[in-house]
Formats: sequence, C-alpha cells, structure tokens
Amino acid sequence: MASPMSASGFLAALRAEGATLVEVGDWKHHNRNHKGPWGPVHGVMIHHTVTRGSARTVELCRDGYASLPGPLCHGAITKDGRIHLVGYGRANHAGLGDDDVLRAVIAEKRLPPDNEANTDGNRHFYGFECENLGDGDDPWPVAQLDAITRAAAAVCRHHGWTERSVIGHLEWQPGKVDPRGFSMAWLREQVGYRLKS
Repeated sequence: MASPMSASGFLAALRAEGATLVEVGDWKHHNRNHKGPWGPVHGVMIHHTVTRGSARTVELCRDGYASLPGPLCHGAITKDGRIHLVGYGRANHAGLGDDDVLRAVIAEKRLPPDNEANTDGNRHFYGFECENLGDGDDPWPVAQLDAITRAAAAVCRHHGWTERSVIGHLEWQPGKVDPRGFSMAWLREQVGYRLKS
C-alpha cells in the first residue's frame, strides 16, 4: 500500500520527468478531502474532458460544476503539452468502479472487464484529465501524448510501479469511454519505455 506523495513531491516528480507545468492558484490545498480519505494510492487514471480550448478546460477541471465540484483531477493536460496542476488530494475524477479492476491494478496484472461500480476510485487513483472532445476525431497532438506519458511515468517511477498501474477511466467504470482516440495498451507501452530509460 502506498501513501500519496506530498504536493511538493508530486511537483518534483513531474519536473524530474521533464514535464512542462503550470501551477494554477493554490492547487496544493485544493481538494475534496472533507468528503473522504485519499489513499492508499494504487495507480494513475487517464481521462478526456469533452471540452475545446485550454482555458475552458483548465477552469472546468479546477472548479467543476454544480453537480460535480472540483477539482476534477490533479493535472489537466492541454493540447500544447502543458500539465496544469489544479488540485491535490482527493479529486472528483474516478468515481465508483470495479473492485476486481482495483485488485488487478494493485497486483499489476492484466485488467479484467469492468462490470461493477462498487469501489471508491477517487480514494485510490491519481487523475489526469486531457483536453479532447472524445469523439474519436479530435486529434491528440504529439506534445499532449508525450505529456500524458510523462505524467503517468512520473507517478509510477516515484512509487516503484510498472506501467500496469496506469489505467483509463473506461477500464474502471462501466459505461465510460475515456480516453478515446488512443488505446490504453499503447499508452502503457509508452510508459513502460520511459520507465526503462
């Protein structure tokens, strides 16, 4: 079981991986910790935002909306490859998901199909929201995919996890399709390459 790294440690891990960072407001203290615990942490979850425009994306990820208050992730990754740090601690990104998937992530084994929503993912995953319409047509620029890879690798490297600790929202919660436009198998392969370097 892993305790979440400190906000400063998170920042340092991302910088060490060569990520381009933007610190948004008092992100280190912006969280949903009053709604429940954060940790132990077991993995990194990747999402797409269904938004267009970096400013709008970052604002939404930081503030959320009436029925789902922010932060909606720890880092919002815009198309230009920048990672905007919007919150740290418990964040409204994963929701309820499959306990069998969580067990597979912890064991770093092949993921089973997600067919239940019975486990609090906000407690156990770092989350990155990635600016994309999620329609399968909106492109994923090379700089953005590189930033996603670096973000996931930074967290995995810190905790001593392999690429099998990186999952998509669609692998966690039945009915979710994000991220759409690249495969999680491909992303895990890229993270694995980085971790070996």
